[in-house]
Amino acid sequence: MFNLKGHTALVTGSGQGIGRATAILLAKQGAKVIVNWNSNDVKAAVTMGAIRDAGGECIPWKYNISSATVRQDFEKFMADNGLEVDILVLNASVQIRNEWEQITPEEFDTQMHTNFRASLLLIQACVPGMRKKGWGRIVTVGSVQQSRPNTAMAVYAATKAAQNNLCMTLCGQLAGDGITINNIAPGAIETVRNEKVLADPAYRKMIEDSIPVGFVGQSDDIAPTILLLCSDEGRYLTGADIPIDGGMSIPFTKGK
Repeated sequence: MFNLKGHTALVTGSGQGIGRATAILLAKQGAKVIVNWNSNDVKAAVTMGAIRDAGGECIPWKYNISSATVRQDFEKFMADNGLEVDILVLNASVQIRNEWEQITPEEFDTQMHTNFRASLLLIQACVPGMRKKGWGRIVTVGSVQQSRPNTAMAVYAATKAAQNNLCMTLCGQLAGDGITINNIAPGAIETVRNEKVLADPAYRKMIEDSIPVGFVGQSDDIAPTILLLCSDEGRYLTGADIPIDGGMSIPFTKGK
């Protein structure tokens, strides 16, 4: 099961967190993985080292996907390296905490361009090759905030809702070409992004009290669902929005 030999995957933001866990897992199942990151070379090297130690194959792509020319630049990267991506995992995002009255145009643009515009442009870059092959898998990594927005992250939450809507818009248009597109919505996950806030015991307890399973998730709790969506075994899933949040998106009262 989950044999990805012969497939090439791009995982954006795979230097750490959910992206790293996903890149390693896809590589372990046989995919050639393009590891993308923006600035932290050390963390990216850890991802690539883990892939190679597991006997997998990876190709580095250091690039800031918020660029308006990401489509053309990635098409050139594929051409220069003789690659054709048929698995696209859109994981990279920027999250800026700020009250809505204080959000600057720069903060808006950074989040919108990285979290949403890049998704559309990279899909545009990869779908022609998927259509030619008659097989493709696209997964967008959303957030519980697309339905339960944090009051200090209005733009981030909006970009995740937009990304999910993009999946629903495209699923019917791509399905006839053998291409599936799905969104996953992680909840509270122990990543570098959340490290500071989760280090506060009172805040962590408040978050865990809002999760039916009672604990914060790990990146390795997310990657297996992405693997399913990227495989032949996930061929009947498209246009789905899958929460992976320990039940966080469901209103509940914690029992005694």
